[in-house]
Amino acid sequence: MPLTAPRLPAVWKRFSSTATTTIVTKAIPSKSHLHKPLPDSAFPRGYVLTGLHCGVKKKPELLDLAVILSTSPRPTSAAACFTRNAFKAAPVIVSQEVLQRTGGRARAIVVNSGCANAVTGKQGMEDAWAMVRETDTLLPNPQSSSETLVMSTGVIGQTLPIAKILSGIRAQGLGEKRTLGSTFEAWERAARAFMTTDTFPKLRARTFAINGKEYKMAGMDKGAGMIHPDMGPPAQPAAPGAQLHATLLGCILTDAAVSPRSLQSALTYAVDRSFNSISVDGDMSTNDTIIVLANGAAAGAEEAEIDEERDPEAYEIFKQELTAFAADLAKLVVRDGEGATKFVTVTVEGAPTYKDAHRVASRISTSALVKTALFGEDANWGRILAATGSVTLSAAFDPTRVNVSFVPADGTAPLPLLVNGEPEKVDEVRAKEIISQEDLEIKVELGIGSESAKYWTCDFSYEYVRINGDYRT
Repeated sequence: MPLTAPRLPAVWKRFSSTATTTIVTKAIPSKSHLHKPLPDSAFPRGYVLTGLHCGVKKKPELLDLAVILSTSPRPTSAAACFTRNAFKAAPVIVSQEVLQRTGGRARAIVVNSGCANAVTGKQGMEDAWAMVRETDTLLPNPQSSSETLVMSTGVIGQTLPIAKILSGIRAQGLGEKRTLGSTFEAWERAARAFMTTDTFPKLRARTFAINGKEYKMAGMDKGAGMIHPDMGPPAQPAAPGAQLHATLLGCILTDAAVSPRSLQSALTYAVDRSFNSISVDGDMSTNDTIIVLANGAAAGAEEAEIDEERDPEAYEIFKQELTAFAADLAKLVVRDGEGATKFVTVTVEGAPTYKDAHRVASRISTSALVKTALFGEDANWGRILAATGSVTLSAAFDPTRVNVSFVPADGTAPLPLLVNGEPEKVDEVRAKEIISQEDLEIKVELGIGSESAKYWTCDFSYEYVRINGDYRT
């Protein structure tokens, strides 16, 4: 399936009783450079996967079903973080139950796109379990308990064409229609099957070492709109006052051997600093899910699983590798934000706690006024300050210690906008140069602590309104 071409500028006309204003929108930057082929050797051992069209989506060229299997002879650990939205979709509830029943073990993931199977009542639950049971049959030596995790994305409130989905899964058994494989093409097909309004498949891989042994990690995710995740471990409720955020699906697969409890601990840490630190539009989905499988295929048969208590140094390396990789995947979602023309890093430093810094960065990243100013390339830094000051911190806020600056992505000098609470005489030409770049950073220093956090966001454009104004039609 070809990558989506950049959309040409559109012309909008705004009418009033006295005049007509013509607005020429900017072309959406091409995203084709964000997806490149990878060598087959880049991917972790012990997995086969595929993507196919089963009929959830109308157009036959659009893939809508992904199947991922671990073939490692060792036990496969599984961990996940799920949306905290009160209206959790059926696949979220089912996957949580599978993890609880198995104690954090799973060997398969099945994903459909085009229908979220959310707010679908009893039928939705039955359909999600049917997808799990059908995928279980593809596993060698199936166990008495289900070992498949399920994810769905698409329109909320519609039931799945479950017969088509089950037929598509069944075709991946032995037979001429089986397309499961371990090549780049197989990984890419699976990544494409995740997509809804995404303009490119989001697929990455990396190699890392622990105690002199080499392991690999690869992953894919999807998301372009309804993005501002707030995910936590299975059955963990939202924190008091937590914002409602994001649809985002993702999975990360590694051939390292990691204990279930430590895999969950590492993922929770990583998600807080990656997927829970991005925003496109500030809306939380009913389906947000990030899954990690660790099958130990690159570990020796007798090699112990990495565990935070038994080997804290090895665990720390794995946790940091997972966090960095999750951040790379999360940034792809922001870069593909619906209608986005900017990729913006919001850095907050000098906060009393990490949570304080994270909340301020989140507030700036979700401000419609900040995001529209970014699209209009208007250096209206007062909106950044207003968003910052609207957050209640754990320590007293001191406006006279706050600094705000624009940091260009090309390595040239930052542009101070506010220093110790006093406005600078801003070079508007220089400010325009920085904010006109596709990538930039907004840096806020609070001056009342030593903790920091980052958020990644984008702008709001006319194209975002167009996409979401007729999403179902």
